[in-house]
Amino acid sequence: MTTSPSKSVANKSQPQRVVESIQSRILNGELKAGDRIPPEPSLMEEFSVSRTVVREAMSSLQASGFVKTRHGIGTFVLERTASARLLSAPPQELHVKQTLAMLELRISLESEAAHLAALRRTDAHLAVMREALVSYRSNWQAGKSTVEDDYRFHAEIAAATDNQYFLEVLGNLGNATLRSHSHEGIEPTKAKVKTGQFGEALPILSEGKETAQREHEAIFDAIARQDAASAKAAMFMHLSNSRERLRRKIEPA
Repeated sequence: MTTSPSKSVANKSQPQRVVESIQSRILNGELKAGDRIPPEPSLMEEFSVSRTVVREAMSSLQASGFVKTRHGIGTFVLERTASARLLSAPPQELHVKQTLAMLELRISLESEAAHLAALRRTDAHLAVMREALVSYRSNWQAGKSTVEDDYRFHAEIAAATDNQYFLEVLGNLGNATLRSHSHEGIEPTKAKVKTGQFGEALPILSEGKETAQREHEAIFDAIARQDAASAKAAMFMHLSNSRERLRRKIEPA
């Protein structure tokens, strides 16, 4: 069933549309530090807006620390510094206990994001989510990394909330998510972990990818039919299960 965008999306200001689109591309990794933002004429054509609107959007992104304009050269994506992250501890100093706490934070944050996404999503949001899930299944079955697919799915749900702060917070949580860890012979509370992107699938939980895929599908289905309560419950269950799967792996029997 085709649905039209929510009123909040339809009534969004022109500069805000440009800002949120570019911000989303930066946070989901499509645009990386050092990359040049498309030139003004390209953005004007893409968003059907004036040069003034594009410049207002770039000024907003620059004020937020996402980009920097070099006069006569172009606008470039800035590296997200440690000061821009939510964690005070450097990523390499995260312990397993802290990582579990981060998953706890995600449970609260993303459950509400799924609720809002179900109410505000557009067909374009659904298309990106579906593409991410199709790629996730293909890569998982081929024994390849599902990192980017997992991240894209969660990030697009945040984008579908039509609240830029959900996406920004999730992006800032990037270095707080487990990438891999080595805890053999080490007490769980003292084991240190390497970190990666927010939403990154944990190698230690690789055998749980089929379960995670089913959970992702349940979240998607609820958002697609605009069932906010079910979307929230499905996300809560998915991240709670992920946290418990990790806990069982790292805590002694």
